[in-house]
Amino acid sequence: MTDAMDEQETPARLRGLPSRMLSLVAMHADRLVSEGLAGADARKWHYAALVALRDSGPASQAELSRRTGIYRSDLVAVINELAERGLVERAPDPADRRRNVVTLTEPGRRHLRRLDKLISELQDDLLAPLAQPEREQLVELLARLLVHHSRRGSP
Repeated sequence: MTDAMDEQETPARLRGLPSRMLSLVAMHADRLVSEGLAGADARKWHYAALVALRDSGPASQAELSRRTGIYRSDLVAVINELAERGLVERAPDPADRRRNVVTLTEPGRRHLRRLDKLISELQDDLLAPLAQPEREQLVELLARLLVHHSRRGSP
């Protein structure tokens, strides 16, 4: 994101565009989280997959793709990385041997607890200038926007 001095020099008309402000904050948030997770030898998609497995249980790769929004082709690489580290296990589905079921391992649960703590700290950093009620309101407003545009088929 541009530094504060640059943003103050930006014409008011540009500063008043919600799409521009959302984009700038999203870029900053993405960089903050990506760099923070990289310091923990993780990536955003690792975190998403681990959370989905912990919160909703074992899943086929197709189901895990739907739960996380990770494209199936990208998810294969994510699962490979997590499996190589012993954080998930991939095994044939007993009900359908043509597909695999991905399961969170105990080391994966421990790793996720560390990542949860880190993500919480990163969220606090991102939202530092906002009081708790403002943070909650921001999340509610962003969720409403997302639901609205998801229903319309917008990206």
